[in-house]
Amino acid sequence: MKAVRKKRVLVVDDEAAIGRIVSIGLRVFGYEVITSGSGKESLGLVESKKPDIMLLDVFMPGMDGFEVLRKLRETSKLAVIVFSAHNSSCEEALRLGANGFIAKPFTPEQIARKISDVLQAVAK
Repeated sequence: MKAVRKKRVLVVDDEAAIGRIVSIGLRVFGYEVITSGSGKESLGLVESKKPDIMLLDVFMPGMDGFEVLRKLRETSKLAVIVFSAHNSSCEEALRLGANGFIAKPFTPEQIARKISDVLQAVAK
C-alpha cells in the first residue's frame, strides 16, 4: 500500500516567531512545513521544494507579498493564501491572483481549515 504524502506548506513571513508558531500549528494538523523569511527566497523554494500551497505575508522588507504574488503568477498556478494584520490588503491580494486571504491574528485551526478549503477548491 502506497503511503500518502503529507501536503507541503510554504510559510513566508519575515517575522521568524510567527513562522515558527504557524509551522508548529500546521504540523499538529498533519502538514509538512517549509518556512522562508523573505519574498525572494520563497520564489526559489517554490521551484526547489514544490509546495502544495503557500501562506504569504504581505508586509515584508525587500520584496513584499504583492510582488511575490505578481512574480509567482507569471509562471505558476500554486495555491496561495495571503495573510496580513491589515484587512485592506485582501482585495489587492485577490486581484493579483491569491486563492484566499486570512487576517492576523488567526488560530492554527483557522489556518488549517483555510488551507484545506483552498486545496479542495483548486483540485476541482
